[in-house]
Amino acid sequence: MTDLTMKVTSRHDYDDTVALVRDQLAEAGFGVLTEIDIKATLKTKLDVDVEPQIILGACRPQLAHAAMQADPSIAAMLPCNVVVRRDGDTTVVEAFDPQAMITMANDAPSALREVATDARARLSGALEAVSRA
Repeated sequence: MTDLTMKVTSRHDYDDTVALVRDQLAEAGFGVLTEIDIKATLKTKLDVDVEPQIILGACRPQLAHAAMQADPSIAAMLPCNVVVRRDGDTTVVEAFDPQAMITMANDAPSALREVATDARARLSGALEAVSRA
C-alpha cells in the first residue's frame, strides 16, 4: 500500500511513539478525532492476539472544511488516518497520503488539490519529526 501511504519508523517503543505522534500531529495543526485500538478490538471481537496497533483519525478542521467545499464526497475519506504499530522490534508510523485522494476524485478542482498539498506537507513534516526524534 505504499502508493497510498507515507511511512516512517521510530526508534522509540510503541507507547512513546504513540505519544510522539500525537504531539507532532498537534504541532502540525491536527487534532485526533477518533482512535481505534486494533489490538484491543481484535482481542475482544475475535479473541486473537496481535501486535499493538492504533488508528488515529487526524483532522485539521480548516482543511477538512475547504476539501468538503471543493467536493462534498471527499468527506468519505476524512479524517486522515495515521497508524502506529509494532512490527517485531520496530515501531512503524504510517499515514494515508492526502495526495491519493486527488487520484480518487474525478477532475479534482484546484481548491481540493491545494488542500491535499497542504495536508500532505503537514503530515509529512509530522512523520519526519517522529522519525528524527
